[in-house]
Amino acid sequence: MPQSTYKVIELIGTSTKSWEEAAKSAVERAGVHLRDLRVAEVVEQDLVITDGKVEAYRTRVKVSFKYEA
Repeated sequence: MPQSTYKVIELIGTSTKSWEEAAKSAVERAGVHLRDLRVAEVVEQDLVITDGKVEAYRTRVKVSFKYEA
């Protein structure tokens, strides 16, 4: 098996529906700009609250992709 190197970046996705949709949004958006995505790890979830109501779900994910120099 050949050796590989992967880079990890942190992204925050947002959604008005759920944390899952927010994570999916971040990963799919990254996939437009990065090749060979491998793993996404949810590291934090939070809510945006306006006037006592949930306005948005935010999910912070670490995404790894194959690094090519």
